[in-house]
Amino acid sequence: MIAGQVSELFVDDGGPKSGGSGLPVVFINSASGAGTQWAAQLEYLRQSRRAIAIDLRGHGRSSMPTNGDFAIASMADDIRAVADQLRLDRFVLVGHSMGGFVAIAYAGGHPDRVAGLFLLDPASDGRMMPAEQAAGLMAALRSEAYQPTIEGYWDSIIGSPRKEVRDQLMADLRHTPRETVTGTLEELLSFDPVTPLRRYAGPKCTLITLFNETPASLQNLVPDLPSEKIDSTGHWPQMEMPDAVNERLGSFLATLAI
Repeated sequence: MIAGQVSELFVDDGGPKSGGSGLPVVFINSASGAGTQWAAQLEYLRQSRRAIAIDLRGHGRSSMPTNGDFAIASMADDIRAVADQLRLDRFVLVGHSMGGFVAIAYAGGHPDRVAGLFLLDPASDGRMMPAEQAAGLMAALRSEAYQPTIEGYWDSIIGSPRKEVRDQLMADLRHTPRETVTGTLEELLSFDPVTPLRRYAGPKCTLITLFNETPASLQNLVPDLPSEKIDSTGHWPQMEMPDAVNERLGSFLATLAI
């Protein structure tokens, strides 16, 4: 565990600490996710380099924030706390869904420390959701309809016919405190991902799924963001199609200067 400002952060740190063949890679989980969702990527990379998965505050095995703060900028500070305490001078950031926003926020504020930014099906710009729709979603999540609302949405984006993948994702969702789920989703509706993404001038790319082809998708809002689509998968391709994700992540890492 690593001490953040308002919570204890669980960090899965493995692979060669020195003498590896590349920069360390830090993985950031999605809303209601955990570092365990990166298991295939951690195993793949740790053959030759250090790979670290952070459970963001209120997720996985990390504790709830003592002040109830789930702001994207505050969660980006969790990355800073981990990087400082693990003495990571430069590293690559990989973020999935909401974790992509957290990675963007950190990269935009600390571009000198981020050697590359790999976004896996990042969240869309929630500010573009109609206000009435956003209000209705948050009202449902704060009502007795919370469980069917959130589980119904998760079921619609999982996409995987593999029972073990679906079971793990739903178990992770149910394990995540309701305050975390509502806090992070509310933050996604107001956070500006475009400004920090444009501010980060280092190497970056995004790997998207069919759920990420809307006007609010980052590759449409930031045209110079290199983008590739991966087919036949739901919103968690790192679990459903790990070999394909590993191949594309490896290709991105191969382009970075150590």
